[in-house]
Amino acid sequence: MMRGVWVIVPAAGRGLRFGSEIPKQYLEVGGQPVLAWTLSTLLAHPLIEGAVVAVSADDPWWPGWSEFNGKPVIACVGGGTRAASVLAALQVLPEDVRGDDFVLVHDAARPNLADGDLEQLIERGREDPVGALLAAPVRDTLKRAGDDGGVDGTEPRERLWRALTPQMFRRLQLTRALDEAAGAGVDVTDESMAMERQGLRPLLIEGSETNFKITTPADMDRFAYILSLRVPASEN
Repeated sequence: MMRGVWVIVPAAGRGLRFGSEIPKQYLEVGGQPVLAWTLSTLLAHPLIEGAVVAVSADDPWWPGWSEFNGKPVIACVGGGTRAASVLAALQVLPEDVRGDDFVLVHDAARPNLADGDLEQLIERGREDPVGALLAAPVRDTLKRAGDDGGVDGTEPRERLWRALTPQMFRRLQLTRALDEAAGAGVDVTDESMAMERQGLRPLLIEGSETNFKITTPADMDRFAYILSLRVPASEN
C-alpha cells in the first residue's frame, strides 16, 4: 500500500510587497482566507495525510486550525526566512514520518494548484532518487538590463524554468540540505536550491501557469475572478 505524504506550508512571511497590514495569506477572497483555499486544495488529495503550517510568533491572524477537511493540521513557529520556517516544520512532523519518506513544501499564497499537477508531482517524484518540483518553462524573451535601465542584451531562454511549488523531497535529505545551507550563511530561496547545493539534481515536472503565487493586489484580483468562474451558473 502506498504511504501517504505530509505537506509543509511556510506561512510566517509578512508579504511586504503586497502592501497590506494583514499578511496576504490571511486576506479574505471568496469568503475565506487565501491560506484556507491553499490547504483545501492540498488536503483534498487522498495521499496527503496532513499539513504542518509554520506561522510567525504570536501570529494574531492564525485561525488555530488543528484539522482541515478532516485531516490533521499542526502549527509551529517559523523563522525569519522561508528556509528557517521549513526547517522548523520538518522538526514537528509526526513521529511516523520516516527520514526516507517524502514531504511536500508548498507556498501559503499559491492557492490555485491544479489537482492533476499535484497528482503528477507525487506520482513521478516518488520514482526519482532525489525528488521533484513543479516548474514552468520560460516562454518570454529575457532581457538583461544595464545600470541605466537600458537593455544590455537578450538572454537565451532555452532550458530555463520558473520554479513553482509544491516541491517534494525526502525528510532527512531536505533537513540536512537546509541545515548545511544555514550553516554556510546561504539564504536558499526554495527547497530545490538547498538540494542542488548538495550536488543533487531534482526532477523538473511541468506544471500549469495558473499555479501562480499571490504577490500583488492584481494577483488577488485574478484569483477572485478564477473563484467566480467556479460557482455554478444557478448560484450566480
